[in-house]
Amino acid sequence: MKGYCSLKKLIALLTAACCVLFPHLTAYRVVSIGTLPTHKLALCGGDRIHFLKTGCSDAIVLESDGHFAMVDAGEDTDNPRSFPGLELPGYEQEVLGYLKQNCADENGKVHLDFVLGTHAHSDHIGGFDTILLDPDVTVGRAYLKAYDSSRINDHEVTDWDNQEVYDQMVAALRARNIPQIQNPDPVTFAFGHFTVTLINAVDPAADGKVGENDNSFGVLLEKNGTKIFLAGDMDNLSGDEARLAPEIGKVDLLKVGHHGYAGSSSETFIATLKPETCVVTNNRFGPSHDTLMSIIKILRHDRIYLTGCENGVLAVVGDQGQINYFGGICCWKTK
Repeated sequence: MKGYCSLKKLIALLTAACCVLFPHLTAYRVVSIGTLPTHKLALCGGDRIHFLKTGCSDAIVLESDGHFAMVDAGEDTDNPRSFPGLELPGYEQEVLGYLKQNCADENGKVHLDFVLGTHAHSDHIGGFDTILLDPDVTVGRAYLKAYDSSRINDHEVTDWDNQEVYDQMVAALRARNIPQIQNPDPVTFAFGHFTVTLINAVDPAADGKVGENDNSFGVLLEKNGTKIFLAGDMDNLSGDEARLAPEIGKVDLLKVGHHGYAGSSSETFIATLKPETCVVTNNRFGPSHDTLMSIIKILRHDRIYLTGCENGVLAVVGDQGQINYFGGICCWKTK
């Protein structure tokens, strides 16, 4: 605790020093978490990105011009190896219920143009098998890289369920005859009014084994000059953020990588993307979050919203590219 307090004091001093040395930074507005107005989905206009409240996991619904898609599906309750460390609260039923309530047609059927699993971790693709196997859900295609455990750090292969959740999703895709696109080409396509570009679609050769986060897709959405980047769990442990940041460029909205944990969203990455607003898929701030948020505020004094604190975040992209934000879209309790 003393070390944590000392870290907070150091960060506060550094932030204060930066404001003295760089007074223009104080012009940027800081918005505290828990401040978003709630809004009924039926009353919102424009194209929308739904960041669901699924604990420390990602479940994101894309909506544009009457089309729907999903990027990741949240943590699941499965624990195929019965490891104590994998006894995690799942949100697959909540996510499925959200789709049926907000994305279904007049017959109660949900059609997703595509689903995308950023990488083979249960907090991103764990819920997909439940969604894909539901008889009221149909999917046009799936973007999911092949999982190769021989390239992954030993501790993940031994102690985590990467292989199992990947196999479950692939089995569900096959059961529903949904095409799995492992190496997307082209990596840019239209989705309603958005142009979608898949970042990190091809994994660069690595000298040694890496964490599966290294293989994470990023998703760039563009509409009328507005840019939104969903970073998945991309990190900079082997230089991915430094390599990809120039390709992404400045964005208006950033879904922060890896739930705000250390190792992702490096200073260089944030400085290159210069997001106006950040969404963090997590329940709360922890020590690594304090560090991350301080870095972001030093660079931009941005608006930062946590899905857990806001009960989900809805980003509504208007016809001129403006983005309005609302909270309170998820009615379930935090687990």
